[in-house]
Amino acid sequence: MSYLQKVIYPILALALLLSACKSTKDVSQKVIEQAPSYEYEDALLWKIDGNGLAQSSYLYGTIHLIDAETFFWPKGTLAAFDESEEIVFEIDLNDMMDMSAGMSMLTKAFMKDGKSLKDLYSKEDYKIVKDHFDEMGLPMFLIQKIKPMFLTVFASGDMEMGQGFGDGSSVKSYEMEFFSIAQEAKKEMDGLESIDYQLSVFDSIPYEDQASMLLETIKTSDTEDDSFKEMVQMYLDQDINKMVSSISEEEGIGGFEDILLYNRNKNWIPIMSEKMKVQKTFFAVGAGHLGGKDGVIDLLMKEGYTLTPLSQKKTE
Repeated sequence: MSYLQKVIYPILALALLLSACKSTKDVSQKVIEQAPSYEYEDALLWKIDGNGLAQSSYLYGTIHLIDAETFFWPKGTLAAFDESEEIVFEIDLNDMMDMSAGMSMLTKAFMKDGKSLKDLYSKEDYKIVKDHFDEMGLPMFLIQKIKPMFLTVFASGDMEMGQGFGDGSSVKSYEMEFFSIAQEAKKEMDGLESIDYQLSVFDSIPYEDQASMLLETIKTSDTEDDSFKEMVQMYLDQDINKMVSSISEEEGIGGFEDILLYNRNKNWIPIMSEKMKVQKTFFAVGAGHLGGKDGVIDLLMKEGYTLTPLSQKKTE
């Protein structure tokens, strides 16, 4: 693994964490409010049939970062992956290995118009952010002009700059695990959207709002209510309903759900439909995209597909 790739992998983690930037307050109340017609079985792996398909395809919900010791394969996942002819991620991970694309990503990490983090915070809040990153060994002069959402993935300490995935790392990425297996099996790979599109999503959110998300992440990172830990537990429970219901209107991505989740889900459906007509396809997208109204499961069902839960809390 090259040094550049080690730097890019954490940025990949953020590009893939679009669906995971959220608050976890009032989760129990949100679960009660969730419409019963959009509650599904607790499962990360779903089989897609019907609507004229000649063969089944599969939908799998990933978590983009997880502790290596906690990593698991839900029952049936590897078998479904093995029998699929094409593997489709949110973005084509082959593009991530392209050095020119990597350099382009790095340049897009910086704010425009000379903006800096100091411009986005009060003195008190800036000190909180500065002290946090100083303790992590990331002095502010190195990150001062980076877009706040790019820094969010590092803020909780779950992912360190240049750490990468696998190869003895303390964290793993389901996307990178799937990518490695697909490479070894020489499977076709593709993406539902481009790197440029994913990065453009950040520019749709004002820097001030990004800064608020970063500050909230830092404030909660040292508490027992750490949103990352709660998200991981939801994942281990395969509770795709709770993942959706944990999105708060007041914090996290509140107000930006359409940009970060629902518009993207809708854009994916025609691409998925075309691919499933051609061959058996395994789709791996963030688990936060699966459930709820206008989640991928709901949208596929509205198109006439039958989705069957397969994993249901059993592991292999």
